[in-house]
Amino acid sequence: MDPVDRVNSMDIAIIGGLHSDARKQAVERLLAAVPGSVALHHDLATAVHGTVVRTVRDASGTLSTGDAPLVNDCACCALREDLVPELERLADSGLTRLAIVELWDSVEPKAMAEVITAHEGLRLSGVITAVDPALLLPYLGNGDDLMEAGLAAAPTDQRTVADTWARQLEYAPVLAVADSPEADDEDRALLAQLHPTARQVPISGHGDLAGAALAGFDVEAAAAAQHPSCALLPVDADEAGVATLVWHRNRPFHPERLYQALEDLTCAAARSRGRFWLADHPDTLLGWDAAGGALCVESAGPWLASLPDAAWEMVPPVRRAAAALDWHPEHGDCCQHLVFTSPGLDRDGLEQVLESCLLTDEEYAAGREAWQHLPPAFDTLLEA
Repeated sequence: MDPVDRVNSMDIAIIGGLHSDARKQAVERLLAAVPGSVALHHDLATAVHGTVVRTVRDASGTLSTGDAPLVNDCACCALREDLVPELERLADSGLTRLAIVELWDSVEPKAMAEVITAHEGLRLSGVITAVDPALLLPYLGNGDDLMEAGLAAAPTDQRTVADTWARQLEYAPVLAVADSPEADDEDRALLAQLHPTARQVPISGHGDLAGAALAGFDVEAAAAAQHPSCALLPVDADEAGVATLVWHRNRPFHPERLYQALEDLTCAAARSRGRFWLADHPDTLLGWDAAGGALCVESAGPWLASLPDAAWEMVPPVRRAAAALDWHPEHGDCCQHLVFTSPGLDRDGLEQVLESCLLTDEEYAAGREAWQHLPPAFDTLLEA
């Protein structure tokens, strides 16, 4: 058999998530359900001692263990360097039907999905995040640094528990949901509103977790669904005490007033994200990403309306399609599109704060040249 054929005969599924008990349950379920499956796990907790411990196991128990040395003092780098050769070895053996990559707690599936799909012959068939609904809100509200929680993947890791968990949850098209007696209707409504397009599969019972792991995965579509310019954002909803507010406007923010309101806006919801338009940076699409009381603001490139026609051919089709949905006769795709999801969301109060941050009629009428001279309140944040 040709080596490429052998590689192509093996599927690869990623199982991730900070809810470690739920993640392990999902992995065990897959090992039991798919004959010829093995699970690979790299334990990054040992990185402080200079190595990453790799374990390979099947439904009967541990098959092998080994150490992967740190690369550039980075545990995630060691994982990347060791994972692909291990997957290729399993594929070349011709004995493995499904290789389950069980990510360590704070490793995000997007990075590993892109590592795997970058290697010709390795086929990523599924990305799944395991969730305990009862832990959803506590983790989403946890603003502690991963370093403080003992979950950092590198000495320079500056992520928080909340923002890491939010990305893990929202990237995966499939959620493996644990049977949690402590979970209530509010927890389940929050999960549904945070990721309404996800396929939820029970870990126990009659859920077809194996089918979800083998269904196929489009790494480019998954990345586009998270990018601020074309993110697949939640829709307006209200159920079991949990609400999602979708706020859309076609007028830029006043930088100073928005900056002064950031704390109130960031703490108004368990999770908020989207894209926004700032008057003194009128050509720049800005990404909004908040969880656990902390906000990340970053440039996501230009609004398409600011590009010359010739440059549009260089823009991915999904980006052009997203812009078309928000297109305004005067401003093009420049807009505010922010989504806030939380139990007990104060819709009216939140909308009032947001509206107060927009340019007034007089400020708006002054035009773009005048906007450039408004107080540059966000420059420090955007340079960070």
